[in-house]
Amino acid sequence: MKPLIALPTPVYCLSCILETSLPWESVVGLEIHAQINSASKLFSSSQVKFAAPPNSTVSFFDASLPGTLPTINRRCVEAAVMTGLALNCTINKKSLFDRKHYFYADLPAGYQITQQRLPIAVDGILTYRYQLGTSWNQMVTKCVRIKQVQLEQDSGKSLHDDIMHQTLIDLNRAGIGLMEIVMEPDMTCGEEAAAAVRELQLILQALETSHANMSEGQLRVDANISVHHPGEPFGVRTEVKNINSARFLAKAIDYEIKRQTQILDDGGTILNETRAFDYKLGITIPMRDKEGKQDYRFMPEPNLPPLVLYDAKSLPSNMNADQVINIDLIRERLPELPSVIRERLVEQYGILLEHSHTLVNEDGLQEYFETVVKLSKVDPKKIIGWVIKDLLGYLRQQNLPIKQSVVSPSSLAELIILLEKKVISSSAAKQVFQELCQGEEKTPEQIIKEKNLGLIIDRKQIEDICQKIVASHKEEVTAIQHGNLKVMNKLIGLVQKTTKGRADPVLVKSILQEKVLP
Repeated sequence: MKPLIALPTPVYCLSCILETSLPWESVVGLEIHAQINSASKLFSSSQVKFAAPPNSTVSFFDASLPGTLPTINRRCVEAAVMTGLALNCTINKKSLFDRKHYFYADLPAGYQITQQRLPIAVDGILTYRYQLGTSWNQMVTKCVRIKQVQLEQDSGKSLHDDIMHQTLIDLNRAGIGLMEIVMEPDMTCGEEAAAAVRELQLILQALETSHANMSEGQLRVDANISVHHPGEPFGVRTEVKNINSARFLAKAIDYEIKRQTQILDDGGTILNETRAFDYKLGITIPMRDKEGKQDYRFMPEPNLPPLVLYDAKSLPSNMNADQVINIDLIRERLPELPSVIRERLVEQYGILLEHSHTLVNEDGLQEYFETVVKLSKVDPKKIIGWVIKDLLGYLRQQNLPIKQSVVSPSSLAELIILLEKKVISSSAAKQVFQELCQGEEKTPEQIIKEKNLGLIIDRKQIEDICQKIVASHKEEVTAIQHGNLKVMNKLIGLVQKTTKGRADPVLVKSILQEKVLP
């Protein structure tokens, strides 16, 4: 039996509390569809290829030609098992496939093969952290229960031609393997839900069970949102469909919470409906109502037998492990997950947990940081600020990914080494970094020589500059001598300005103190 996991006391987003009426509580649950990283589709050998020409990767089965039968893809099953294990789920050794009937033009069979009665994995939990306010000190750890992970096939895609007033159907996506991950309504606001999705995305990418690229539709989210008075049953929910961005997910949920709260405050009622998020307007818009329960006419899939999995204890003696899907072998292949990586980074490098969170969450940043540490052999706590504040800050300003950084790890490592050896001052190092960001193929040492940014090592030269500053700023000197030591920073800044940042700030402060303080 799995140990019971205590869920933390609900923590509500400060923004949601401030911007909505206090008597209301919001509830959010998610249904996430992750496209499985597989060379072929779930029930056919058709190739999975993003942006392929329309209808170029479609088998007879995908097009639902009569007489064609499904053949399950082993890779997709293993991916679902691995994902379930990573999410602390119980893996069902026997799971079933069902037909879910509904009519859309991009669903040629008129039904979807899914797992409604007995999915492949159930009863998991996902732990994630998110930022409550504007400071990293306000990071909150929460858990969301995973109801189930189920295998199902994707539908095709409708292409709307507004000019010709027609809709075309592309079946390339039809039959691609999906994992539907259902999260219980344990979340309370948009930012919290977005953080859970980001954490799930990192896990899927670490497992390589899904590329989870939301911009390519490999991770799509449906959000169920309702509001209610504290202590009362959950209210009528609305579903916002097919959100393909964590940022838009947060905005859609928060808008929907405000919309429902306003309706209830005005004495109205919430409709049980499906809505879409208009990211340009920042609002949700109605798609169809769900007041009348839709009958999907679920039935067992007659062409697929029960999916049977094994572990070391249940594996029959006459079967080879290669002939079956072995849960224990998949568990042994689990890679280091994001939460474990963060803990390792904190322990190994002595950095803050908040910093490790940023390193892991930004694609490629952890590898960049560890490369700089390895090349420079400088205290990692001195490096982390350069990587997170300076490098990442610049890349975000330019809207660039880590992989497109013009400042290579070796260049940053060289710059940090020169700073550590006191070849340059900290302010001069910032100037060198800005020069590196311009993309010129020069080393930090070359920039220092060209710009004459090397540290002034002649103490007598610095003393003379300090003496001139002291002599020309008598009011500041008097203020310092009367106890206002903060004014000393102004004098240090003036010295640094005179030397163009080439003086050691520690030495400058020491000399100024000798000259100003009795």
